[in-house]
Amino acid sequence: MSLAHIAQAADHQQIGWLGGGTLSVLLDAATTGGQLTVVRSQLPAGSASPLHLHRREDEMFVLLKGRGLFHVGDEVHEVGEGGAVFLPRDVPHAYRFLTEDVDFLTLCTPSGIEGFFRAAGHDLAEPAPPGGWQITLQDLAAAAVAGGQEILGPPPPLPDHLAG
Repeated sequence: MSLAHIAQAADHQQIGWLGGGTLSVLLDAATTGGQLTVVRSQLPAGSASPLHLHRREDEMFVLLKGRGLFHVGDEVHEVGEGGAVFLPRDVPHAYRFLTEDVDFLTLCTPSGIEGFFRAAGHDLAEPAPPGGWQITLQDLAAAAVAGGQEILGPPPPLPDHLAG
């Protein structure tokens, strides 16, 4: 049995992420006894994940602010504020956000995905690497292999009706 964990916003690890966004690790394996990871992401418009799948965990998203596309297998779904997405492990998926100031929660069971975020991202409590810092597809791929994920390809393109 895990112990209760209480933390304030200032206690959460902040990780630099795709497109200059920020991830806040709210709960991880250490705080939930390996049961759950919760990450809050604040990303700019156009932020997109590569097409990928998870082998170890189920993943859920709750969109707190903004609107985005979720590619799930061969389907594309537009999800708006208050929407939720459940992605069982082994289902290829990707996201692309369409509005400014996107804010969402990612919940994963069991925990462990935070290792991927920490390996690919940049802990904002540490000095930035020299010469500027940006996540590359190679960074994501290396962290994914270590974390039981597979990068299947780049972010899918926008559907024709949105590509304008």
